[in-house]
Amino acid sequence: MGRSGGGGGGGGGPAILLVAAVLVAGVAVSNAQLKVGFYSKSCPTAESTVASAVRQFADADSTILPALVRLQFHDCFIKGCDGSVLIKGGGNNAEVNNNKHQGLRGLDVVDSIKQQLESECPGVVSCADIVVLASRDAIAFTGGPSFDVPTGRRDGRTSSLRDADVLPDVKDSINVLRSKFAANGLDDKDLVLLSSAHTVGTTACFFLQDRLYNFPLAGGGRGADPTIPEGFLSELQSRCAPGDFNTRLPLDRGSEGEFDTSILRNIRNGFAVIASDAALYNATATVGVVDTYSSMLSTFFGPYFRQDFADAMVKMGSIGVLTGGAGEVRKVCSKFN
Repeated sequence: MGRSGGGGGGGGGPAILLVAAVLVAGVAVSNAQLKVGFYSKSCPTAESTVASAVRQFADADSTILPALVRLQFHDCFIKGCDGSVLIKGGGNNAEVNNNKHQGLRGLDVVDSIKQQLESECPGVVSCADIVVLASRDAIAFTGGPSFDVPTGRRDGRTSSLRDADVLPDVKDSINVLRSKFAANGLDDKDLVLLSSAHTVGTTACFFLQDRLYNFPLAGGGRGADPTIPEGFLSELQSRCAPGDFNTRLPLDRGSEGEFDTSILRNIRNGFAVIASDAALYNATATVGVVDTYSSMLSTFFGPYFRQDFADAMVKMGSIGVLTGGAGEVRKVCSKFN
């Protein structure tokens, strides 16, 4: 998912208290006090308010939906899902000011939802939970799976520019990507599934310039990534001229408007638009996952992409969460209390 900009049917049922907690590479992957329906008594309209607001924003601009999914990724991958990416100010030293967040959108949506919830249930619903709920609803509104997410996160009290250096980058090798995901308790399957959020959304030509014109070549010098099929390379270069940073093009060639496994088939067949997606077909561990989910047979016999994608989103939403008396519940998402 990373810097490109973009982004199975989970079940309903009663509130479930999740009790697992693991420490992986220094990052707590903890669900200690998260549960589905956390606000059912303290703010019963919380989830419906978020869904309604996301729908209203999407009616005005449908591109906000993949942007909200990307926003969750950018929040959770940096010291956990604590709303730290929402903080503004501090002399441009906040996390959001890092270049890794270039083009990040949806912060205004979260601010608007928070304002609504403060009028309904003052001081109850955290900004970190709003990010996760808005992302979940955005997935459903793009035609993706509907699923429950546990809530009860608290907002962090720190936001530092350099903390965002750990975000996956579009130019990362497959080994670097796997390492960064593993540091957050996410495995190769999660890497492929979460990258599949690129089935909807677009990317700016800024993120293709190196791959199209400045890729390091084996014999020395620089040029186009030699793994890009010739016809596809011509197509990309016609859309993204040298020095064009702003033109946008779909991440999922030919199926950008539908939540489906087309993105994985494109990756398998050499039609990945950004380098980090193409990298998923450069290591045996992830090639197997891509092949499994892109097979037409998986629709009937499993593994089931929509369900597993939802599970991966819930897993990502549990990275490094603050619960109980930790952190705070901000009154305004863009600043600490």
